[in-house]
Amino acid sequence: MVEILIEALRTAVLVSGLVVIMMMLIESFHIESHGKWLNGLRASRTGQVLVSALLGSVPGCLGGFASVSLYTHKMLGFGALLAMLIATAGDEAFLMLALFPQRAALLFAILLVLGIGTGLLMEFVVHPRTLPTRLNDTFETECCEEEKPHTHTPRADSHRHWGWHRIALLLSVLGFLGVLLSGHLEDAHELDEEGFHLFDEIWLYWVFAALSLVVVGVLLFGSDHFVEEHLWHHIVCHHLPSIFAWTFGMLLGIGMLFHFIDLQAWISGNTGWMILLAIAVGLIPESGPHLVFVTLFASGVIPFPVLLANSIVQDGHAALPLLAESKGAFLRAKALKVALALVVGYFSLFIFPA
Repeated sequence: MVEILIEALRTAVLVSGLVVIMMMLIESFHIESHGKWLNGLRASRTGQVLVSALLGSVPGCLGGFASVSLYTHKMLGFGALLAMLIATAGDEAFLMLALFPQRAALLFAILLVLGIGTGLLMEFVVHPRTLPTRLNDTFETECCEEEKPHTHTPRADSHRHWGWHRIALLLSVLGFLGVLLSGHLEDAHELDEEGFHLFDEIWLYWVFAALSLVVVGVLLFGSDHFVEEHLWHHIVCHHLPSIFAWTFGMLLGIGMLFHFIDLQAWISGNTGWMILLAIAVGLIPESGPHLVFVTLFASGVIPFPVLLANSIVQDGHAALPLLAESKGAFLRAKALKVALALVVGYFSLFIFPA
């Protein structure tokens, strides 16, 4: 039992660290580009679908919130919105990249193709009407505050001081880098007979070590506003606690289940029901519950079609502002995604058998 607890804690620390590193890099890229990478959404309907789907493929909530914001201001059609909602994997994308990068890349590619195909079908065949929205509202997104005009002056924004936020982040990243390269988070004990191999390729550690060095550079030269508001308050205070809690809780729970129940044998005989359950959980417009399926897949408990079905229906936090602005669009998108998940999920059983 103690070994299960230690293994869950070790893996949670490793995964949380890798996820936070990736989130900091995404945040830095968006701030440095001043949001200019969103301007392509004003193109043709085909261009809108393609760019919106690509925004959905960006890990995290940033691209999703941008597409929803533009849709509610009648700058995107419903097909482009649907393409993003299908392509996005929300904050779970970071965890997938940390746990199973190769399968995650395959999943993201499938979601992107499905999103583009469905979006183009909606735009050029179904021809949906533009749903009424409140154009005079400029809704705020919980993790994309940088899209709003900054109220501070450029000179103030460029100030750099060695406050405790910057020092704490720098020491934490350097500490994680040292532990990562030293191998202390490597070779986790197996949770079952099949083994729970979090990382098989040593090159992945070196890739994340290099990315960690980039984050160190950001912390050294980033402005006080960026370090404190975007990195500390947004990522560390808002995202890190839930990422660690859900990851540790799921790993510990699965480890306990493996110890007492032959969970893999039960699920292997009930894959069809698991797809239905994955679709039902995917209806929740929130990141967190979907981590169950990510962790189960990483542990080798559920097959790929179950994770695929859940990923098609779920959209992380991206649909929350859509639910507030246009409940009709939210319900319509969810219904279409459920239908798509049913077809793709069960059909993929023939391609990716349990």
